Amino acid sequence: MTQLNASTLGSLPSAVAVPRYDRRAVAPSIVHIGVGGFHRAHQAMYLDRLMNQGEALDWGVCGVGVLPGDQRMKDALDRQDGLYTLVVKHPDGTLEARVIGSLVAYLLAPDDPEAVIVQMAAPVTRIVSLTITEGGYNVHPVTGEFQADEPAVQADLAPGAAPSTVFGLVTEALVRRRERGLPPFTVMSCDNIRGNGDVARGSFVAYARLRDPGLGDWVEREVRFPNSMVDRITPATTDADRELVAEAFGIEDAWPVVCEPFEQWVVEDDFGQGRPPLEDAGAQLVADVEPYELMKLRLLNGGHQALCYLGRLAGYEYAHEVAQDPLFAQFLAQYMDLEATPTLGAVPGVDVDDYKRALIERFANQEVRDTLARLCAETSDRIPQWIVPVARSRLAAGGDVALCALVLASWARYAEGVDEQGEPIEVVDRLRDRLMAVAAGQHADPTAFLAQRDLFGDLVDDERFVAAYTAALASLRERGARATLESWVGVLGDAGSISAAAPAADDPAEP
Repeated sequence: MTQLNASTLGSLPSAVAVPRYDRRAVAPSIVHIGVGGFHRAHQAMYLDRLMNQGEALDWGVCGVGVLPGDQRMKDALDRQDGLYTLVVKHPDGTLEARVIGSLVAYLLAPDDPEAVIVQMAAPVTRIVSLTITEGGYNVHPVTGEFQADEPAVQADLAPGAAPSTVFGLVTEALVRRRERGLPPFTVMSCDNIRGNGDVARGSFVAYARLRDPGLGDWVEREVRFPNSMVDRITPATTDADRELVAEAFGIEDAWPVVCEPFEQWVVEDDFGQGRPPLEDAGAQLVADVEPYELMKLRLLNGGHQALCYLGRLAGYEYAHEVAQDPLFAQFLAQYMDLEATPTLGAVPGVDVDDYKRALIERFANQEVRDTLARLCAETSDRIPQWIVPVARSRLAAGGDVALCALVLASWARYAEGVDEQGEPIEVVDRLRDRLMAVAAGQHADPTAFLAQRDLFGDLVDDERFVAAYTAALASLRERGARATLESWVGVLGDAGSISAAAPAADDPAEP
């Protein structure tokens, strides 16, 4: 067994690709906040690919953790000199392993916020990128407004406070750059949010204005916030993954990453201080990300939501189990065809029907072993972003909403905290206590969950949507997920099959 670190790269099996470049020559001009599995399977991988091609050695990554729980990641990566194994799991069982070397430093903000600020304020830093989750931008899920009354935000704004939030850390670094006459870095969001760069701009400008109105104006005017769309299914690392890397490749790696073969990165080409030649690594640099972004958020991310609660209620544990069940797969196809696809416009260079077919195949990849628990977590940051906009768009166009209503009802039923076998469900959500309390009372008031206006806006005021939602919830509670889907799929018949002609598109700008 070989412990992974810089000194052992030459001892690894020939089947494992390793960095072919001198990592000592890599300059960390990107600071990435939120070094989770997705960043390491995606952005860091693209940069490593460029470096192996002899490019972008001046675009290395300094990772930053902003949560106390990130200490484990720091400890693991420090022991391994920032190296980790990326294992691509193909549907036929083939494993493709490579060691990623583009991450050359890691800082933990709770331990030393000053070190993080100094790194971002340094002349070498040209991009600060983010994967801080959909809920990390501190915006109201319905209004989209920055929530200035958040206690952590208020603490950061106190005179002389050591910043703890991403807003305080990044803004302080920008202030120091401005004071020194250095141009601002680009802030690049890589999170699953519609208009993620625009959302990031809104949050950071709002925070800066709270600190100083003139500073907020400067951030809005001078800092670039490109939008991006990122796509690669990357489950959370488990002990089984560590054992797999050890058994299959003889590598002792404390934090490997596993992922599917598919990868896509679409980036708005709007950078203030240059950028790596990402197009040479397979990324798409475009003027407008929105068509790709809506396709991914409403089909892939929304598709996951369409399956995960129903699947968990029915007793499934993994995404591939649900996607391989013909009944659930047909429901997903109908949701995508009949309700999600009509809210999309044309996607340049993409056959959306092919994309949908591929999605079901990707979800069914049993080698990835993506858990439904991961997909069901933090729903209050997901469904308002991925399903509610589809429902609003369909209602505005006079279209059907039965399937959107069923997805929302499946979340409401899931939030009761027990599945159809009587087994407990561990609900993971920032609003867990409130949502479970509301769900516990929905047998008496079937619209109680839908009436959470901070999540669903005015959907509870729409009689057509309420009728579909309450019918779905009643069926789930009385008959269960499978019987409910049999009824829904039976009514819709073949109209929702992937091969069916897609309806005409609604206005893609509908929120």
